Amino acid sequence: MEKRDARQILEQKMKETRPQWSRKQPARPKRYKSSMQKVENYIVLDFETTGLRAGSDKIIQIGAVRYLNHERKDTMYLMINPQCSISSTITRITGITNKDVQDAPVIEEVAHELIAFIDGLPIIAHNAPFDMGFLYALEEITPIPEYTVIDTVKLARRAITQTPNHKLTTLTAFLKLEHDAHDALGDCLATAAIYQYCYDRI
Repeated sequence: MEKRDARQILEQKMKETRPQWSRKQPARPKRYKSSMQKVENYIVLDFETTGLRAGSDKIIQIGAVRYLNHERKDTMYLMINPQCSISSTITRITGITNKDVQDAPVIEEVAHELIAFIDGLPIIAHNAPFDMGFLYALEEITPIPEYTVIDTVKLARRAITQTPNHKLTTLTAFLKLEHDAHDALGDCLATAAIYQYCYDRI
């Protein structure tokens, strides 16, 4: 009997001293529901970031546009201070400098606001795994629902066969859209136009 009690004490001790997973580790992207469905009400989402690795690289600009019956109703568009240096390569691509973000809010201040803005609507994004990876990396700040996500790259591959590739800039040139590329709002508006074009053709 004493032996068993000693073993229980040892096991308890091991359990207590076993390293725990830390919330400081990059959040594991949650499995969102990928969809090709037609929806009339949705959020178009785009992030500009310091790099390509969700969880370690940081968001520097958020673009989110709410559409109801395919009409633009509301916009969330703001710079984010990543609390790290923006490389010259990222500045060259996005036009966003360290000075642009120095007085901007940090992501911890606006993550809840972004989730409230999305409000459970389906999300539309171009190359969705990139943007959704960064969205789910915010789970260490705020709970992130399991969203339905529509990727306009996949839609365009079905609906637009005349282009050599399905990059956002290629598609906007094909559709003769005005496009402020690598700006979160500019990319949102272009993505919405591509979705609406594909919507009528799938």
